[in-house]
Amino acid sequence: MNALIKSATIVNSQSPFNGKTVDILIEKGIIKKIANSIKNTEKVQEVKAKDLHVSIGWFDLRANFCDPGFEHKEDLNSGLKAAAKGGFTGVLVMPNTNPTTDTKGGIEYIINKSKNNIVTAYPAGALSVKCEGNEMAEMYDMHLAGAVAFTDNKKSVNNPGLLTRAMLYNQSFNGLVMDFPNDKYLFNNGQINEGITSTRLGLKGIPAIAEELMVIRDLFLAEYCNATIHLTNITTKKSVQLIKEAKAKGIKVTADTNSYHLLLDETELETFDSNLKVLPPLRTKDDIKALIKGIKEGVIDAICSDHTPQDIEMKQCEFDHAKFGMINLQTSFAAMNTALNGKVELQQMIDLITVNPRKILNLDLPKIKEGEMANLTLFSPTTSTTLKADELVSKSKNTPLVDRILIGKVYGIVNQNKLEISL
Repeated sequence: MNALIKSATIVNSQSPFNGKTVDILIEKGIIKKIANSIKNTEKVQEVKAKDLHVSIGWFDLRANFCDPGFEHKEDLNSGLKAAAKGGFTGVLVMPNTNPTTDTKGGIEYIINKSKNNIVTAYPAGALSVKCEGNEMAEMYDMHLAGAVAFTDNKKSVNNPGLLTRAMLYNQSFNGLVMDFPNDKYLFNNGQINEGITSTRLGLKGIPAIAEELMVIRDLFLAEYCNATIHLTNITTKKSVQLIKEAKAKGIKVTADTNSYHLLLDETELETFDSNLKVLPPLRTKDDIKALIKGIKEGVIDAICSDHTPQDIEMKQCEFDHAKFGMINLQTSFAAMNTALNGKVELQQMIDLITVNPRKILNLDLPKIKEGEMANLTLFSPTTSTTLKADELVSKSKNTPLVDRILIGKVYGIVNQNKLEISL
């Protein structure tokens, strides 16, 4: 793959070219030259776009691809196609499939099925057998096969003994435990955030303390084990404060939140749009302010898509019976950028979806440097976009963001000696 990217502003905190507008020549997938101006002597494909910015390829820490077992919702190919459209060159794939990705064979399946894709799929192995929270899965075997983290996804590990053993066990091979903090007894089949909106709409609430109580427990266990833990899907003001205090104490914790939790609050649910039914639920405006403050202060380390496909039967039904989740890979950057525009510097935003996720997973960082393999995302942080329903490439269409004006446009990606551009 050969290409010449013209007049691109580099956004990469690790690069000496950061903040500079340059041309980038790529030959056979390798960055051949970076300069103020490069003549196209070989007549290779030129890439030009309005307000063109380039960063290292974006990385998503949470994506559900439903493969194997639920391919009618999404499969690896369609999921990775959505990731490419959203500007991601790397994705952490969740393990709650059928069968569950809790063995070496499951990890190898994901790697082998996706190996020729422009987007690199990194499998997360299940922490417990079948994600049931009873028996620890064979994490070391999965680690050797290529698993880069271990989690039961949206099934919070309610057994503290199991989580303790998992954290201690992972220290032997520098593995990462991810936990979604949600006390199932306090969650108790709730529908939306517990508060004024849930009361007004007559829907059963999910209290913030269902998240916060598990955050406290996980932090105590991480301190007890002197182990690293990653807390995923953080959404409440109190959770941010607890994680901030833990980091100040030296507890080895990282955390992420979802881009749509920065953009949408619980009042959106007054439409009873089941595409807004997500877990954790959309929270209050005060929670969103706390999340943004946590991002600025470095308490929240990464922002995810939490891409969760659901078929039409699971969403076009009574709200109480609708499944949780929304697709978000194509819209994740624009949702984040719209929510944080004017509040968080672009450089920090890009670090939240490039540098930080890879550091959390102990992955090598791509470089915008001559002689390096090109792993790049091309985008505009200022161009407004409106996603149309016929532009969705996921098999499932469960998103409330269709026809909504968002700020930020993805032009394409470069990875694996491949170029995908949509100008």
